[in-house]
Amino acid sequence: MSKPARRHALSTRLWHWLNLLCVAILFMSGLNISNAHPHLYWGQWGFDPRTAWLNVARFPGWATIPGYYSLAGARDWHLLMAWPFALGLLFMWAAMLANRHFRRDVMTTRKEWRLGAIREDIAAHLRFDFDHGGGKYNFLQKLAYGIVLGVLLPGMIVTGLAISPGIEPSLGWLVQLLGGRQTARSLHFLFAWGLFGFFMLHVALVLASGPIRQLRDMITGGPKR
Repeated sequence: MSKPARRHALSTRLWHWLNLLCVAILFMSGLNISNAHPHLYWGQWGFDPRTAWLNVARFPGWATIPGYYSLAGARDWHLLMAWPFALGLLFMWAAMLANRHFRRDVMTTRKEWRLGAIREDIAAHLRFDFDHGGGKYNFLQKLAYGIVLGVLLPGMIVTGLAISPGIEPSLGWLVQLLGGRQTARSLHFLFAWGLFGFFMLHVALVLASGPIRQLRDMITGGPKR
C-alpha cells in the first residue's frame, strides 16, 4: 500500500521557488535589455521605429536589473538565470510525468471542456469558491497551468535561444522556423508579459484563497492526502 502523498510534491516545491527566482531576474533584466531598443517588429529585420508594430515604454531603474541602464550587465544577469530556468523546467516536466502529477492534476478531461462546465467554473471563481471537490485544480486552473507549462515557459526558452547573440548564429534554422529574428524577439516579449499576467493573477488568487495556508503548503508540502 502506497503512503499518502502531500499536497505538493518536493519536486514541485523545489521547482516553484527556483522558477520564481529565475523568472523574476529574467523579467527584470529583460526590461533593461528592452530599453536598448524599445521597438518591436515582425520578420527578420527591424531598425526603424516607424515600422515597429509596438513601441514599448522605457522601463525605470527600480523595475530593472541592474537598476541602471546597462545592456552588457543585463545580458549577464539574463544568461546567468537562463540555464537554471531551462534545466529547472526540464526537471519539472520529467518529475510531473514520473510521479503522474501532470496526468492526475493538470491534464483536462473531455467532460471539463463542455460549455456548461466552463460556465460553472467561471461562476465559481467569481464567487471566490475554490472548492474543487475531489480534484486538486478546477478546469480554469488546469488550463492556466497547462498554458504556462506547455506554451509560455518553453516558448521563452525557444525564442530566447533564437535571439541570443551567442547561440543564434548556430541555430539559423530555428530563427527561420519562428519567422525571423524580429518575430522571435516579439514572441519572446509577448511570452514574458503573458507570464507576468499569469503571475499577477496567481498572486491575486492566492491572496483570495488563504495566503498563509497556501504559502505554508508550498514550503512544507501541506497535509497528506
